[in-house]
Amino acid sequence: MRASLPSSTPTPISTRVPTRDRATAWLGALLLLCASLVVAGGGPAEAKPAAWQPKPSPMTTPWTNQVPVDNPLPEYPRPQLTRPDWLNLNGVWDFAVTGANAGQPAAFPEQIRVPFVAESALSGIQRKITQSDKLWYKRTFTVPAGWNGRRVQLNFGASDWQTTVWVNGSQAGAAHSGGYDAFTYDITPLLTSGTNTVVVSVFDPSQTGGQAVGKQRISDVTPHPGGGIFYTAASGIWQTVWLEPTASAHITRLDMVPSLSDNTLKVTVRAAGTAGHTARVTVSSGGTAVATVTGPVNSPFSVPIPNPRLWSPEDPFLYDIRADLLSGTGGGGTAVDSAGSYAGMRSISVGKVGGVQRPLLNGKFVFQTGTLDQGYWPDGIYTAPSDEALRHDLQKHKDLGFNMVRKHIKVEPQRWFYWADRLGLLVWQDMPAMDTRTPDGAARVQWEAEYDRIIDQHRSSPSLVMWVNQNEGWGQYDQARIADEVKAYDPTRLVNNMSGVNCCGSVDGGNGDVIDNHVYVGPGTTTPTATRAAVLGEFGGLGGLGWKVPGHEWYPGGGFSYEDQASVAALNNRFVGLIDTIRENQMPSGLSASVYTEITDVENEANGLLTYDRQVVKVDAARVRAANLALVDASRNPSPPVTLPTGQNKSLRVTTPGHTGKYLRHQDGLAFTAPVDANSDSLLKNDATWKIVPGLAGSGCYSFESRNYPGQYLRHRDFRVYKEAGDGSALFRADATFCALPAAGGVRLAAYNMAGGYLRHINSEVWMATRGGPRAWDNPASFTEDTTWAVADPWAG
Repeated sequence: MRASLPSSTPTPISTRVPTRDRATAWLGALLLLCASLVVAGGGPAEAKPAAWQPKPSPMTTPWTNQVPVDNPLPEYPRPQLTRPDWLNLNGVWDFAVTGANAGQPAAFPEQIRVPFVAESALSGIQRKITQSDKLWYKRTFTVPAGWNGRRVQLNFGASDWQTTVWVNGSQAGAAHSGGYDAFTYDITPLLTSGTNTVVVSVFDPSQTGGQAVGKQRISDVTPHPGGGIFYTAASGIWQTVWLEPTASAHITRLDMVPSLSDNTLKVTVRAAGTAGHTARVTVSSGGTAVATVTGPVNSPFSVPIPNPRLWSPEDPFLYDIRADLLSGTGGGGTAVDSAGSYAGMRSISVGKVGGVQRPLLNGKFVFQTGTLDQGYWPDGIYTAPSDEALRHDLQKHKDLGFNMVRKHIKVEPQRWFYWADRLGLLVWQDMPAMDTRTPDGAARVQWEAEYDRIIDQHRSSPSLVMWVNQNEGWGQYDQARIADEVKAYDPTRLVNNMSGVNCCGSVDGGNGDVIDNHVYVGPGTTTPTATRAAVLGEFGGLGGLGWKVPGHEWYPGGGFSYEDQASVAALNNRFVGLIDTIRENQMPSGLSASVYTEITDVENEANGLLTYDRQVVKVDAARVRAANLALVDASRNPSPPVTLPTGQNKSLRVTTPGHTGKYLRHQDGLAFTAPVDANSDSLLKNDATWKIVPGLAGSGCYSFESRNYPGQYLRHRDFRVYKEAGDGSALFRADATFCALPAAGGVRLAAYNMAGGYLRHINSEVWMATRGGPRAWDNPASFTEDTTWAVADPWAG
């Protein structure tokens, strides 16, 4: 039985009002206002939404018109530290925009639906915010009577970027700087017995500041041409805001690290306000306690998990966790605070498999195939319109056979990680990049501090297997130091010091657990080292393989991609061809993971497997799933390497049905296939005979020297294959080198220096062809058969 949120997690009590049309939404909001609901256990607090309306979304997702006006995102927002009592403050707040240096305004003339950013349609504002602006939010709430005697915590899932909070006119703690991490204020001393007022200011300079911004750029908020790989900025509160009562001594975080070497879960119960308290942790499975252990607060202790059921993408099993904070040090005290959680038992490491450095999940190599996931929405920009929508993109990864997702320079709400944990997806988590310029000292201090807080916030998620520090040199500095420090701070996960070390002026720190290339369209070859596994952090295209779906474009006619496809069939053939090439070529050569760009279109990027509005899956899901599953299966059950007899003369016979009497021969310097038999003349037999020698560019592959023209070799040039004499150049040596791959009834000869290129005969001509590629000789019909050659006895000795 898979774990779910603990049973103590409330189902919010609310009247959920679908907003399928604005009149219904307005009426529902008015009814809620009249009812004056004040509910503990996650229900909506008071708000004044009567005048509020959403703005028209540039594209409508399946959830755009289902977002409740006064209680959006009603789910408990922190699944790895749950409590039964809480009060959701999402909904309609009063709103104002002032100059960046202004104080609190006298009036709040607008209204905004929290937690959607001011640039979004779902917020009801949908306006450009710049570095000259400051956002102001205001609302009232009443603390439920049942919370008397407890501390009241005001929690923010995330707010971008510098957030200051006042309760009843007094500032609650220090301003928070950071756009991607959660933060909390104990507001108990600031509360009154009746109605309380909270005011929040947020300053967000986006890319003009020095902070982490990811792909946000200040621009028009309605669809427009351009933008490239950068998208609309997201300013202000963008994750759930909620109140929660706690004891004076209370749990603040659970750090849980599985250890398969001794079948234990290492737990640190972090708490505040403690003095002479102990912690008790109970691990359960299917409602039955597996183990209960008492240990110190704020220090790690081990909970035994006998015969653990391991977490994996195929079986994402989660154990239920309950943590109690006990009065006294003997373990028999009274529980003063309790929290629910969950954990998965799994390990992630790197190690040698067949002499190649590979990432190991639970001690075994499994190829990680995933997509780049930007986490943008046409209606909510940074905030998914609902929890179902948040889950949707991850479920689509599973449906398409992927087992991994790279969350690209954005950090999602904790419920996104919950769904990744539950559904079973390996997560590569990028630290959001600063602007592409070199950061100054203050920016570096801020970025590193925020990174540490993000690691702390998500360090217990079993799905998260790798931290990606920097990307393509954007805001790069101290790569090696940062990689070492991240590894020391979280030694339980892999560390990628730079994704795209071959791109864009980036500098490889030389350390970490993986070496990561970006190759468009690809897939290219990344070479593992003695200490680092080889991964393909991005492939598919700068914008990927493009296919624009009429009626589902953010800016019709403005979409772009690296390689537009002529039809849906061409898109499917090309994409599946890339996955098959990784399975057949790159993985046996040492590649251990690949990330396709990307899961959905984003604004003017038209390269997604889904449209930006999530209404259309562009690819043939069954074909893509089969290709991904075949790739993963091949990593678990690799074919033995192919060895060709070097120093011997051989002939290469066609295996395509109906053409099996043909052999590869040269004629007038070009490669062809032609029928050869015992009655053929000696010139033809010589032309169809090749001496197999170690690869001119790499001894692990092969070159083919002409029998009757010694010193001349098969080589590809501009896709056509020739017989030519070497000119001593590195390019010639690479063009004349082919790597042998296993195939039914023969071998396949992959180009040494052309990703996805195979030696293929078509209409008696011989080309370097790419499965599903855009050229005539890439035709997918009989591609495997045409690229499979039988190594036969030579026609000429």
